[in-house]
Amino acid sequence: MPFIADRLSAIKPSPTIAVTQKAAELKAAGRDVIGLGAGEPDFDTPDNIKAAAKAALDKGATKYGPPAGTVELRKAIVAKFKRENNLDYTADQVTVGVGGKGVIFNAFMATINPGDEVIVPAPYWVSYPDIALMFGGVPKFVACPEDKGFKLQPADLEAAITPKTKWLVLNSPSNPTGAAYSWNEMKALTDVLVKHPHVWVMSDDMYEHLVYDGFKFCTPAQVEPALYDRTLTMNGVSKAYAMTGWRVGYAAGPLPLIKAINMIQSQSVTHTATVSQAAAVEALNGTQDFIPKNQDIFKARRDLVVKMLNECKGLSCRTPEGAFYVYPSCAGVIGKKTADGKVINSDGDFATYLLESEGVAVVQGEAFGLSPYFRISYATSTEALTKACERIKKFCDSLV
Repeated sequence: MPFIADRLSAIKPSPTIAVTQKAAELKAAGRDVIGLGAGEPDFDTPDNIKAAAKAALDKGATKYGPPAGTVELRKAIVAKFKRENNLDYTADQVTVGVGGKGVIFNAFMATINPGDEVIVPAPYWVSYPDIALMFGGVPKFVACPEDKGFKLQPADLEAAITPKTKWLVLNSPSNPTGAAYSWNEMKALTDVLVKHPHVWVMSDDMYEHLVYDGFKFCTPAQVEPALYDRTLTMNGVSKAYAMTGWRVGYAAGPLPLIKAINMIQSQSVTHTATVSQAAAVEALNGTQDFIPKNQDIFKARRDLVVKMLNECKGLSCRTPEGAFYVYPSCAGVIGKKTADGKVINSDGDFATYLLESEGVAVVQGEAFGLSPYFRISYATSTEALTKACERIKKFCDSLV
């Protein structure tokens, strides 16, 4: 009898974390490596948030708290949803998890039975399908090609829904593409969902505040109130507030689902750190003036990277609406050879040989379910991005 559970045979380690670790190992070995794999802002957590955490520690925020999250944080989340999304929830309808990934994990554990289908638009964040698989779910991938803006189309959604469909996962703005749905685009999708009352919606809004060029963010339950009772609207403080290491994600939804999630959390991690929750209260309730400043910095980086990548032979890069990723096509280099005679047969080869040759770490599109592409995170310094794009251009120029 094998000791390791059979369920683990269906999943794999996170490719994005693997790329980041590989880059770190090469740096430690003395290689000059520029890592563009991590989805983590290079900004430090704002001072007011750090000050709130220090003050909370001085007041004794070192004890256990409720599995659902502290009352103060859940009230701040309720206020955030009303203020920014025009969504009405009570504190009892809110759960606080160990990062957004923890919320997704708990929600799928609470709802998925073996054979339940989860619609996952591709490209997708790497953890969605693996978490579903862990609980016997069946990821149903729907291709969202570049000529459709990497966005799910209503007809494709309709065709993917079956009697076994339990969840649709929507991520806007998207990791890995940065694509975001306008109000009209979202309404077209919710119109389909209204016709299928057995399908629930998981809306991953983690990059809500990272949108550019005047784009207006919206979330499904906001666009279509009829979906309120079967939508889990999730978010967190990791990205917009530069708080990745604090591990605070949250979600709001129907009370029975939230109660189930909280019961699971009570038997697993119990809750995320109370001091992190105190910091998150300040993040949501405190000044937001740094967000538009960071947006401007990210937009400038996006524009730089898109311009430089589009100057590389064999690459093309769409300008995304949000997040801090670009998802360029490397179709034009497939079949070419490196200077030492290696053939690029896939985006995985492209990423591997680019790292070996020029010391630039990117994530292959295979990991996100749509090839031949690769993902770059531009959440790093302009200097590093410029140098990385120059190296990518050098690599592409060297191919024959």
